[in-house]
Amino acid sequence: MGLIDTHTHLESFVRHGTLAGALERARAAGVETLITIGTTPDDWALYANLAREHASDGFVRHTVGLHPCSVDAGWESTVAQIEAHWGRAATPLAAGTRTESTPIPVALGECGLDRFHLPKNAAEAEKTFAWQRAAFEAQLAIAKRLGSPVVVHSRGAFAECVAMIDASGVDWRRVVFHCFTEGAAEMAELTRRGGYGSFTGILTYKTAENIRAAAKAQGLARFMLETDAPYLTPMPHRGKPNEPAFVRHTAEFAAQEVFGVSYETLVQISTDNARRFFGF
Repeated sequence: MGLIDTHTHLESFVRHGTLAGALERARAAGVETLITIGTTPDDWALYANLAREHASDGFVRHTVGLHPCSVDAGWESTVAQIEAHWGRAATPLAAGTRTESTPIPVALGECGLDRFHLPKNAAEAEKTFAWQRAAFEAQLAIAKRLGSPVVVHSRGAFAECVAMIDASGVDWRRVVFHCFTEGAAEMAELTRRGGYGSFTGILTYKTAENIRAAAKAQGLARFMLETDAPYLTPMPHRGKPNEPAFVRHTAEFAAQEVFGVSYETLVQISTDNARRFFGF
């Protein structure tokens, strides 16, 4: 059984012309599936077509969502396009390539709230955050209609995200807070509701004791891995751009230093969790 990187951003590799090498290295590192996460309409079609290209083995799967940092005054027209991705093929590939239907997204997201990147001007920040809340509420409503898993981005807004999900009626068992960086108390709020947190390379950082405590509080039985590549590179490659292959380092660290189990055991459990959560 191989690893699943449940959250990566392949657009960066496409833009830099390094995608083929990154995917090859991921396979060599034992990654069996990676989920590339939609953030704006600019990457939705790209990711749908990548999923189509890899439909035979499911190596690349994708999501569709509007990232809070991409929310602006036109968010309503953008969010209105999301649901159609569960009911149609993606845009055609270039001439001479395959044109079969694209696999549907495995989740809606990432969506949520982000206070860290708000404008410095207080009035602009308030207006932008109001847009974020409205866009998140609308996406949660779509996810509820679809019965889709939801990938949540929460930065500086954990309690607000939780309250909005509670109010939405979305099934918490289908909610994951990606790149979980809160502590054990916040994790307890997720787990008692049935939700999940997934963990990046931050887990390997010396200063991340609170995040390791959160992983332990959630428990190995609910553990999922991600890279958030090209960001948040794990040790021993910290300081370099991240890539899906590096999920193996986080897995090895989690097995030995967090849960005290074999690497094979951690891979089996985390991969089973990811398959069950995302439905493949």
